[in-house]
Amino acid sequence: MTSLAPPDHLHLELMSFEDVSDAVASGSSTVLIPCGAVEQHGPHLPLCMDADHADALAVNVAQRLGRALIAPTIRVGCSAHHLVLPGTISLRPETFEAICLDYCTSLAQHGFKRILLFSGHIGNFPVLRDMLPRLRRAVPQDVEIDAFCDSIAWIDRWRSAVKEAGGDPNAVGGHADIAETSLMMLLRPDSVRLHRFEVGHLGALSEAQLQAMWKNGIKSVTDNGIIGDPYGSSAEIGARCLEAISDLLATSFRK
Repeated sequence: MTSLAPPDHLHLELMSFEDVSDAVASGSSTVLIPCGAVEQHGPHLPLCMDADHADALAVNVAQRLGRALIAPTIRVGCSAHHLVLPGTISLRPETFEAICLDYCTSLAQHGFKRILLFSGHIGNFPVLRDMLPRLRRAVPQDVEIDAFCDSIAWIDRWRSAVKEAGGDPNAVGGHADIAETSLMMLLRPDSVRLHRFEVGHLGALSEAQLQAMWKNGIKSVTDNGIIGDPYGSSAEIGARCLEAISDLLATSFRK
């Protein structure tokens, strides 16, 4: 007789409505909304990097928080500055906000009392920060909505994790760098094109460079779409980076 896999007790979309009802009734009233992006990640990584990252983080964070469920990942995000390179799909900020709003109001209707948003794509952070007050006003007062939007803390954790794993923290730039490449070597190793590694923009972006990137696209600061350096990447570094950000998110959401 063929044995069936046990039901999934974390991901809403793999549960039945009765499973969800029972979970909420028994105290699982926290739900995570992972957000990602489908955008270029240099010549060596697939466009799904940020969405895959969000998927993996969601499981780790839910397990750390306990009694938390995971809504389906919003896989496409705000990536207008990457549209200059083929394949990127970008939502307008108002479209992304509308999707997040509909997620939150739906989940609140079903009895979830804590709705926590985070993104594997740092480019979504400013949009999440801006929409957060409006999301909160759209749900009953007894429903808490929070979002993680601290890009500085995120990059700092990556640099520390890379260093602890024996890599070069100066190779962390935030996009298709040693951290993100290592993550994909862990999560989807067959997708990493090792022969296409290239160094991208190194060093912190100045305010002028950041503004140019938002206005004119990423090629205004890096021709190959990489900010940082993928050389030295490994699955071991990826595991350390995944744990570091999972801890950061879980700690933030426990406050």
